Amino acid sequence: MRALLTVSAIIGILGGQSTAADAEHPNIVVILADDLGYGDLGCYGQKIIQTPHLDRMAAEGMRFTQFYAGSTVCAPSRSVLMTGRHTGHTRVRGNAGPENSGAQMLRDQDVTVAEVLRRAGYATALVGKWGLGMPGDEGVPNKQGFDSFFGYLSQHHAHNHFPDFLWRNEAKSPLPNVVTPVGAAGGGYATQRVKYAGDLFAEEALAFVERHRDRPFFLYLALVVPHANNERSRMLGDGQEVPDYGPYADRDWHSSLKGQAAMITRMDRQIGELLARLKQLGIDERTLVAFSSDNGPHKEGGPQYDPAFFQASGPLRGIKRSLTDGGIRVPFIARWPGKIKPGSVSGHVGYFGDFLATAAELAGVSPPPGLDSLSLVPTLLGREAEQTKHEYLYWEFYERGVSQAVLLQGRWKGIRLKQVTAPIQLYDVQNDIGEERDVAAEQPDVVARIARIMSTARVDNEFWKMPTAQPR
Repeated sequence: MRALLTVSAIIGILGGQSTAADAEHPNIVVILADDLGYGDLGCYGQKIIQTPHLDRMAAEGMRFTQFYAGSTVCAPSRSVLMTGRHTGHTRVRGNAGPENSGAQMLRDQDVTVAEVLRRAGYATALVGKWGLGMPGDEGVPNKQGFDSFFGYLSQHHAHNHFPDFLWRNEAKSPLPNVVTPVGAAGGGYATQRVKYAGDLFAEEALAFVERHRDRPFFLYLALVVPHANNERSRMLGDGQEVPDYGPYADRDWHSSLKGQAAMITRMDRQIGELLARLKQLGIDERTLVAFSSDNGPHKEGGPQYDPAFFQASGPLRGIKRSLTDGGIRVPFIARWPGKIKPGSVSGHVGYFGDFLATAAELAGVSPPPGLDSLSLVPTLLGREAEQTKHEYLYWEFYERGVSQAVLLQGRWKGIRLKQVTAPIQLYDVQNDIGEERDVAAEQPDVVARIARIMSTARVDNEFWKMPTAQPR
């Protein structure tokens, strides 16, 4: 069930064709949006917000329709992405906050995708938001496989799109913005806005690919849009910070809605510039670029901000912090000219944990043992029939109680909310994408199987406690 395809297996599958297992391994770029919903892009049905470059990326590559984030909030989702372990196994299983940084820190023994790729000879860089380690501890990016880092360590710091400093490796890099501090770990909002973090990250990404054009590289571009500045939302009623409202300036909308749309369109333009630079450098045909979001859309931009205005979840129910698909099913687009068929659409059921095995396959090395990770290489290269599939996907989430979810065989979605003694809700997501009809009473055998998975698919964690009174 969890077996990973080996490099030799991929070679056998693809015969003599040019494959990921050739001597020249591809560059890998992973672009992660923050709180972008399944329905926020034009290629996923968005009608209001303009995303022409990501739409073109989908037209030139592959768009997945049933791909899942690692969790329904930031830190655990990123932990799954980095470690290839689901939230029943990965170290970080919730947003702990700066007052409990140990619960939100990767350890020396946690093997990240950056470590795997660096050992394979890749130059590795993180640009943007980390959220898995604080200054001086073992979880900082430079101790987790990244040669270089520029961005935010703390999630609270990352709320502010106009910060007065960012981190360059393990040193502070001052910025001319003037910030009113709120809370700990760099949180606050700017009263004088000069430098926008999103623009700085775009510039840093371009510089990195230019510096490393002649060797394999891994760029993790972890953007902080369209996440709200939660502190500014509470204080001023508008958390959607952006230098200007772009094409939405004249719309008769609240400023938070203009800011949300402008954030996404500005991000889209910068991704287009990165794709253009790869082509200009002559390396786009040996570069896999993947785009996704860490969870579903937020409702944190202020009292007048509502993701329903943009239908940000598309046909799905729920938003960020929900284990219905609106909280965890996310856009996923992959582009690799000459390898991925343009305009292809995949219904393969995958999730963030699969990235580690995929990256290892592309780099020609073996992933660590015992992961919850399956290589997506067969699907990406058009050999869907050869794709190993998950029997189930598993999530657990810690806010106001403990919730669990299991997606069984890509169809049956079981959700237990807030407490482990709660009844399991069951949805057929293949035929009920909005999870509107609970069919638990009609499928007792499926419910019983999901209950067993919920109790066995996880291990204990010192920081994230699961009550033991769980029915089987």
